[in-house]
Amino acid sequence: MTKQRFVMKCGGSTLAALPNSFFEELRELQASGVAPVIVHGGGPAISETLEKLGIETEFVQGLRKTSDEVLDVVEMVLAGRINKEIVRKMEMNGARTLGLSGVDGMLIQAKPVANSAEIGFVGDVTEVNATLIEGVMAMGYIPVIAPIGIDRSGQRYNINADTAAGAVASHLGVERMIVVTDVPGIMKTVDGQKVTLPSVTVAEIEEMITSGEIYGGMIPKVRAAIQCIQGKVQEVVIVSGQIEGVLTEAVTTGGVGTVIKQ
Repeated sequence: MTKQRFVMKCGGSTLAALPNSFFEELRELQASGVAPVIVHGGGPAISETLEKLGIETEFVQGLRKTSDEVLDVVEMVLAGRINKEIVRKMEMNGARTLGLSGVDGMLIQAKPVANSAEIGFVGDVTEVNATLIEGVMAMGYIPVIAPIGIDRSGQRYNINADTAAGAVASHLGVERMIVVTDVPGIMKTVDGQKVTLPSVTVAEIEEMITSGEIYGGMIPKVRAAIQCIQGKVQEVVIVSGQIEGVLTEAVTTGGVGTVIKQ
């Protein structure tokens, strides 16, 4: 019987701030026969390290301009520091975990984005080695994946974590993806009170951004979630990792957070 699987995307800084109960819940899900896969980001840590090293960084249409020098730091921070911090925290809470980057086993194959002349070594995912991920899960480990891509010539690419997570989910045949963040979902003011919307379409999100109902820091969160809807991924659920039992509820009933559909 195929295990129930889910792909979870989380920012590196969000994961670092999550309580131990969140990681214990991952362990319990794993013990119950559910197979999680984690894809993480780490933008703030990359920016902080670049600043310490005196390397200039800038963004073009929301993506980090990635020179050879920046790429070395991106890989060092994502595949080194952040990935191992997550693995260590999960292991300390009893979850069997294996940290990988997209370079390992050609896990995430990539090609340059269309505007690579302007933005450097930023990649779009062309292929995901789903067999490798399934092999890691079959051995009883939770794969924790840093979004660094590689092509057949050995060139590395900086991959947007949301894009990478959506591609991993799609290649694994997962229809629903979980995005763990620091908010309980998409909020709307109803009769003077803020409520979490149980579900919303991509078109409705765009309308809410235009009207100002979604604003500030929530805009990049919902746009990031939308990026995860690709291939076989039909919906994305945004949940807060601070709520106890949130993953179990998202996996079993889906009745938590905000579900984003096409």
